[in-house]
Amino acid sequence: MLDLKGKKVYLRALESKDLEFLYQLENDTSIWEISGTLKPYSKKVLRLYLDNAHRDIYDVKQLRLCICDIKDNCIGLIDLFDFDPKNKRAGVGIVIAKPSDRNKGWGAEALSLLCNYAFSILDLHQLYANILEENERSIHLFEKLGFERIGLKKEWIRTSNGFKNEIMFQKINSSVS
Repeated sequence: MLDLKGKKVYLRALESKDLEFLYQLENDTSIWEISGTLKPYSKKVLRLYLDNAHRDIYDVKQLRLCICDIKDNCIGLIDLFDFDPKNKRAGVGIVIAKPSDRNKGWGAEALSLLCNYAFSILDLHQLYANILEENERSIHLFEKLGFERIGLKKEWIRTSNGFKNEIMFQKINSSVS
């Protein structure tokens, strides 16, 4: 069985105890630009989301996991989204909540664990990520883990300061046919 635990972090399913963390993260306007969020989330809506978080990825086409440090603190979230079992692919998204927790290798280990899970357990052929052109840290992270830059979507994301380009990355699992 594949372990979702590394040396620095482990990945686990969302639990009801994550409500406050989820509430703070989803309502952090500094990440709305990358998450596509347009309005705040209420605790009631997030409670309903948590109540349904147990649903199967084949049903809801998404898997969201908590990134926890070795002291059991939830430090971020990592997602598989747009899960497409027919074409054996999914999108990947990751966020480490606090800026002070970034650049410690936690995101790299979490992304590596998720890629191994997606390729080994879900038998996916490819993963992809969409990253704002100016997000140098995320670009470095995904390239470090073997994702290749495959395209540029010009003026793709609308922000309060105008439109921004988004780069598409892809990682192919050549052992899957």
